[in-house]
Amino acid sequence: MLKNKVEIQLLDHQDEFLYSENPSTGLVAGFGSGKSYIGAIKSSKKLIELKTNVGYYLPTYQLIKDIAFENFSNILEQFQVPFRLNETDKVFKTSYGNIFLRSMDNPQNIIGYETGYSLIDEADVLPTDKMEKAYKAIVARNRSILPPGVINSTDMVSTPEGFKFLYNYYVKEGNKRRKLIQANTLDNPYLPKSYIENLYDTYPKEQLESYMRGQFVNLTSGTVYRNFDRKKNVDNSRDVRLSDILFVGMDFNITNMAAAISIKEGDIRYVVDEIVNVYDTGEMAAELKRRYPDHRIIIYPDAAGGARNTSGKSDHDLLRQSGFKVIVPNKNPFVRDRINAVNKEFDKLTTFVNENKCPSLVEALEKQSYNKNGEPDKQGGFDHILDCLGYEIFNSKAKQVKVRSSNAF
Repeated sequence: MLKNKVEIQLLDHQDEFLYSENPSTGLVAGFGSGKSYIGAIKSSKKLIELKTNVGYYLPTYQLIKDIAFENFSNILEQFQVPFRLNETDKVFKTSYGNIFLRSMDNPQNIIGYETGYSLIDEADVLPTDKMEKAYKAIVARNRSILPPGVINSTDMVSTPEGFKFLYNYYVKEGNKRRKLIQANTLDNPYLPKSYIENLYDTYPKEQLESYMRGQFVNLTSGTVYRNFDRKKNVDNSRDVRLSDILFVGMDFNITNMAAAISIKEGDIRYVVDEIVNVYDTGEMAAELKRRYPDHRIIIYPDAAGGARNTSGKSDHDLLRQSGFKVIVPNKNPFVRDRINAVNKEFDKLTTFVNENKCPSLVEALEKQSYNKNGEPDKQGGFDHILDCLGYEIFNSKAKQVKVRSSNAF
């Protein structure tokens, strides 16, 4: 039991996960079901009860900052456990032991410490092969000596991403030592009604089975943009008018820059032009001005373009200096979220493409498939123009619809 008894109201699936003593327990559930929250609680509980170091793992360091810092700070304060957070080293230091926060995107960096308990958060975000390497590295760290009869367990909490690592581990290769708990977003009565409505409005039905109901479903069969239908989503009748505001999604790649240009009528988007195979940002800016010298242009670019080059200016700076309005988040959305946003637009018949003006985009929408790791294939060269469309659709809607949250519930 915890040294400091604290009353915490838990949902049934959270309670089952917290008190499971299997060598590996997986909580696979929809968005907003309190996965990260209960993962941090169980990690803190193990820290205090076993007086051992704990490892907590997320796909990226940005997620550690967005999710783990806040969750552990709140929970340790609630448990009345004094702590010191070293943000540089990503470590919570307490008198019971340390909580090591580590990113899994570079498995070779999971070295140099030992733990008695490990918790993996969002295991299915990474490609399957990279997650397998990260898991082996995590288990290798989880070797601290514990009291007699207590095992070094490694648990996982995540939203499922098709038949990837979690499915292989808990279902295909499952055994009696591995326990799987699945939960639905609707199991959490504390979520606001608007959050549920936004999920229904944002994701196609296939994704809702995974992201809301916590089910393993095939998200990688066929083409990536499965909801694009040439008969329903191609409209060659709309072209650029002098009064139109142009909304441009842009991807940065030296010698292979691309842009997808859209106009909007109410809630309807028409993709009316594309620019592909451009050398650099300067050339892209000049081409936009050549084609549309009298239009207001708003650009939604790749967030990575904010990095400064040897001239001291970033790609975003160059676009602003050319007179364009640039709207960009601090970081790019998850690839899956960007794809889902585009598929939802096609599914709702709120986005149409002019095939005559955008032949490369239409070809890419129809041909891009998934690779063996369940990620969009980049070998075919379709990803650049598709990224452009995704940046504009996702980021232009981001202020209106927040589909992911750093809070558990």
